[in-house]
Order: sequence, then structure tokens, then C-alpha cells
Amino acid sequence: MTLSRAVVASAAAITLSTTLAVTGLTTGPMAGAAAGRDHGGPGHADRHDTVRFQTFNASLNRARAGELVEDLSTPDDPQASAVAEIIQRTRPDVLLLNEFDYVPGRAAVDLFRDNYLEVGHHGARPIHYPYAFVAPSNTGVPSGHDLDNNGTVGGGNDAFGFGEFEGQYGMVVLSKHPIATHRVRTFQTFLWKDLPGALLPDDPATAAPADWYTPAELADVRLSSKSHWDVPVKIGRETVHFLVSHPTPPTFDGAEDRNGRRNHDEIRFWADYASGRDYMYDDSGRRGGLARGEPFVIAGDQNSDPADGDSVDGAIQQLLDHRRIMDPLPTSRGAVEAAARQGGANAAHESDPRYDTADFSDFPAPGNLRADYVLPSRGLRVRDAGVFWPVPSDPLSRLTGEFPFPSSDHRTVWVELRL
Repeated sequence: MTLSRAVVASAAAITLSTTLAVTGLTTGPMAGAAAGRDHGGPGHADRHDTVRFQTFNASLNRARAGELVEDLSTPDDPQASAVAEIIQRTRPDVLLLNEFDYVPGRAAVDLFRDNYLEVGHHGARPIHYPYAFVAPSNTGVPSGHDLDNNGTVGGGNDAFGFGEFEGQYGMVVLSKHPIATHRVRTFQTFLWKDLPGALLPDDPATAAPADWYTPAELADVRLSSKSHWDVPVKIGRETVHFLVSHPTPPTFDGAEDRNGRRNHDEIRFWADYASGRDYMYDDSGRRGGLARGEPFVIAGDQNSDPADGDSVDGAIQQLLDHRRIMDPLPTSRGAVEAAARQGGANAAHESDPRYDTADFSDFPAPGNLRADYVLPSRGLRVRDAGVFWPVPSDPLSRLTGEFPFPSSDHRTVWVELRL
């Protein structure tokens, strides 16, 4: 890096990284662009009056603690290179990366910037993010309880969020614009039971309702499978709250549907937060949701399709139908082509495949789904939106491909706003 970075630690034990601001040009995805060009929406290249918010489940998680740092310590990891090139082609200004293992001291984030993002790939221009936010994740954090009720305590299913080690499947926010570090809020430890009307899982073997977890377990079980972050980004005179999370997949459970119900309530948390509800408390003890009139962008792999897949009915509609939230409906030609070519579960889907963002198993299920979202608050002006999913004839389809994917089974999603 040519710019220095400083680490700021808060009382909530979150880790921040900031540096001097730099300006960057923004371009974005558009199916059919030639190789070597910015894969950008029409008219966006070299504009400074718009800001691109983007989410990408980059699958930069690894099987053991420390492995991500090892992989990013050299510029030779092919998957990290593909992920970096996608980011360079789409050129977001503010970016959430899901499934980026949390490493205390921000070592992994700095290595990814130094060795991948700030190094051009196959003709794509390097991209610089002087501001970053990272914080601990619930994944892999032992709960001390038998949360899956299999008779033993320990392992990923008994952690506060599924993970084989602490921080696996974490997340990071990268930004070209300053992050208001003193105003960041994290909700890692907010308890599921403290969500009013929580859809707590029920043990189908008993007559009692919502009794999958014991009272002692409910006193400890956290709502967020990773965390929920309110990251205020200062863009000129405006501050936009980047509300980011990664709800648990609504599967890998049993008849109690503990993951499906948790996914629903993790999504609901942002709906209530955007409404200014006052029940939530952050990791520093501050209570309440977002102040009325504050602009925001909700982003992340929500693991919920409006009509298909395994999520609880109406889960993602809590955001899509919210009176304060807009859905820009980003699309791609590549998703339509993939659904038709891959067949299987896709043939029975109700959702329009042009909105899909994830290339999942087609036989027997779930098929491709819309799982990843960038949802701005009403009042912000949407200029453009898209999903980076090139059609096979596009040379850049080498970056997405099919299983085993060169980058991720998710596609990056962006929304361009004029502030």
C-alpha cells in the first residue's frame, strides 16, 4: 500500500481501519462488454456524481483458522484473484464482502487490498479502498449449549453462528469514502428472545410451543448468525447508513426449522431498525433503531428468495414491501441463460430468473435463487442497478463460470445512487 492505515478499536471490541481519502472512478457490470474493458453500466464510467453500493458473497472463507491469511499473503491465489478482478470490473464505491473470514488485527483485509485489489488483473484497473470496517462474527463462537439437540455439545451447529472456528464466514466493509467510526453500531450479542414476537423454533416432539431451546439456552442464544452492522459512510455532506448482515441459510435443520425461523428474524431486524423501533440494543448498550429521515442502504446475502427456496414465507418481503425501502430490481442476462440451460429445479421456479444472484445446485434443489440484495431507502435516487452475471459468450464469464466456481457461487449485486 502507498497510503498509511490506522486501526481504531472501540469499546465493543470491534476493529476499524482507516486512511486518508482517495477518489476513484466508478464503473459497473453490463452483460456483453468486451474483455479488458470496465464491465460498466452506460454512462457511469468516470462519473463523480454517483455512488455505487455493492454486496458480494465472495466465498473467501477457508476450512481452518489462519488459512485465509496464508492464501492472501502472496498474489497467487486464483480464487482471490478472480474475486478481485470482479470487484475491479464492477468498481463499487462502498462494498460489503460476505464470507470473508474475520481475523483480529485486520491482517486478512490488508493482505486482500495489498496483494489483490490494488494489483490489476487481466487488464482491469487496480482499485483502492482506504477505509475498511471489520468486527467479530458469531460464527464458530462456542455457546456451551447443545443447540441442535443431538445430545452433545460442541462443533459448528452448537456455536452462536455456524462455523468450525471463530470468525469463519465473517464479513468486511470496504469504502472509498470515510467511515464515521465513532457512530458505527454492531449487534453481535443481541439476543433472539428479545426480538418482539420472535419466531423461536418449536420441538415437534412436545406439546409445548416454541420449546426447542431451554430457558438457559434462550438466555444466551443470539439473533445474528454473524452480526448486524450499521456502518455510517460520509459521502460529501451526506451520511448514508450501510446496514449489512448475512442471515443464516434457512436449511440444514429439521422439522423445528430453527435456521429458517432465524433467517426470517434476522431479516426482520433490519425492517424494524429502519422503522425506528426502540427494542434493539447494540453491543455498547445503546438502544433504539435508526432515526427518522436518516438515509440508508441495506446490503447482504439475505439467503431468501421472494418465492422459491426454503426460507419462511414472506421473509424477504419484510424488506421488499417495507414503506421506507426501495427495491431497484437488479437483473442480468447471464442469470436468465443459466436457469434455462441448467434446468432442474429452475424449471419449477416462480421467481423471474433475471433477478437471480446465486448459482445453487439444480438437482434436486434449490436451483438458482435471488439471495443477495442492495436496498436503498426511499428518498435516495437510484440511477442504475445490476448483477454481474455475464452470459457464456462474454469473455468475462471466466470469472463466474459454473461449479467448481472460479470465484463464488454468488454473483455481486450493485445499485448506483445519485446523492
